[in-house]
Amino acid sequence: MCGIAGIMTTDGTAPDQSTLDILQAALRHRGPDGAGQHLGEGVGLVHTRLAIIDLKTGDQPFQSPDGTALIANAEIYNYLELRETLVAGPQDIQLKTQSDCEPALYLYCRDGVDFANQMRGMYAIAIHDPNEGQLILARDPFGIKPLYYVEGPFGFAFASEPAALLKAGLVGPGVAEQPLHELLQIQFTTGRHTIHPDIHRVLPGETLVIAQGRIVDRRRRSALPLTPPREQTETAALAELEQVLMDSVEIHQRSDVPYGMFLSGGIDSSALLTLMTRLNDQPVHAFTAGFSGTKVHDERDQARALARQLGAEHYEIDFVESDFWALLPEVAAVLDDPAADYATLPTYKLAAKAKAAGMKVVLSGEGGDELFAGYGRYKDAQRSWWVGGPRIMRRTGRFDRLGILRQPSDTWRDGIRAAESTLGAADLSRLQLAQAIDCADWLPNDLLIKLDRCLMAHGVEGRTPFLDPVVANFAYRLPDDLKLQNGKGKYLLRRWLATASPMARPFDRKFGFTVPVAEWIRSRGEKLGPLVAAQPGVHAIAHPDRVTALYQSSGKRQGFAAWTLLFYALWHRHHVLGAAPQGDVFETLSTSA
Repeated sequence: MCGIAGIMTTDGTAPDQSTLDILQAALRHRGPDGAGQHLGEGVGLVHTRLAIIDLKTGDQPFQSPDGTALIANAEIYNYLELRETLVAGPQDIQLKTQSDCEPALYLYCRDGVDFANQMRGMYAIAIHDPNEGQLILARDPFGIKPLYYVEGPFGFAFASEPAALLKAGLVGPGVAEQPLHELLQIQFTTGRHTIHPDIHRVLPGETLVIAQGRIVDRRRRSALPLTPPREQTETAALAELEQVLMDSVEIHQRSDVPYGMFLSGGIDSSALLTLMTRLNDQPVHAFTAGFSGTKVHDERDQARALARQLGAEHYEIDFVESDFWALLPEVAAVLDDPAADYATLPTYKLAAKAKAAGMKVVLSGEGGDELFAGYGRYKDAQRSWWVGGPRIMRRTGRFDRLGILRQPSDTWRDGIRAAESTLGAADLSRLQLAQAIDCADWLPNDLLIKLDRCLMAHGVEGRTPFLDPVVANFAYRLPDDLKLQNGKGKYLLRRWLATASPMARPFDRKFGFTVPVAEWIRSRGEKLGPLVAAQPGVHAIAHPDRVTALYQSSGKRQGFAAWTLLFYALWHRHHVLGAAPQGDVFETLSTSA
């Protein structure tokens, strides 16, 4: 995986070279294996490379004979098939490398702005077409790879991470009010606007056309086939499921460097390990995290048993309380587009373990819950009105009725409401609507940000075989009763796994992936509360005395609120005040910002 950034000026003058260099340096952690730049009239593009495919000749930018240039933060999994169609076509295209990204350049030369429609993969791509005087940005439909932009008097700038735009001085630090309330209440932010004023997201599946430093066209490709469920028998669906998943996992393993996978012991990762075992002659490298000495459920025993049965080389990490206090400041610094998701913590440590074990690519089960209906909230979405349903998604925020915030906002749900309104116009089942709402914001702006930032901080690429257009077209259109049955989500996936890997015990109760952050915070609450309350970011939004009292409370909702404020305090110190982490949580919070 890689980092990309660039500038297009309004008047056609050359972008400032020092600004381009700062952008490139800020993204070096995303691409430690190489760097490149493209300079054209009024345009500068920069690239940092994490070499995964075609290690020798795949350096970017790529340039076509007519001068069109491309940089990409991408893995295009069907690149071999695309190469065949391009080379065999009438245009006499001569590809210069074996890179998975070079075909995207010639797809653009052939198909124009809709070049990405045939690609299977994760991507954030920038193309400079000097003949049309245009800059084109494209992001994959699920939003697996990030892409951000700013517009100003100078023109238009973009980058893989907001932190790069801030470091280059293209926009100043600050906090936007509406996204802040979203972060506090639902742990992530929605839509185009980020928490950073004037920094926006290229939306999942969106292609932007920029001319003279201004956006002149937008078009969007949906990740999901927004059509009703199709009729299908369970027997036929099981056969198609195996075919679809095997195909996706196989192409997601295309790599010239070592790869492994994250194994939680849940349905998605167990299915993933089962499929990878079938497709690999050598033992699969599987990485699992657990939490010793806490009250949360630890699935390492289950993961270990499955790994042993399937012959995987199994690595375990024990994420303990000292890890929480030591790593949280680092994790908050990595998450420049913030997601107050405690699962970032073990993911960050797992990524470090995978890197130490020689892995450069890790496959992960993100997307399985959304596509196959694994969340408990989906049962509520199906309830009929005469038994109190259907319930709206994320009805209650973390700080509702706690009296902690100085000026509580009643608009924090506007982003979710907008997705409900837009998607509600489609002819979908209630279950499909709930899945689509999660795919609109929760998936790209929480789960995939977590995966991207935590892995890229260690120079590891994360891949998500469930988030594939072929898998989505199959899974999303399954009959509702093949997703949810007898109160259990992911019914069809469980049925397949029960035969393919009975040791996974897919119909046993699954507890989900929980990190005991509330337990650890409560154990140090008396010392932690006053430190959090005194932080400038927290003091501006919350009553200090009530924050202090919050950290000595024992309720579940109070625990989530305490975690969120702690994360935000550390995030604000780094990304708004510019203070680097200074040791563990207590040392960092005790240091003047």
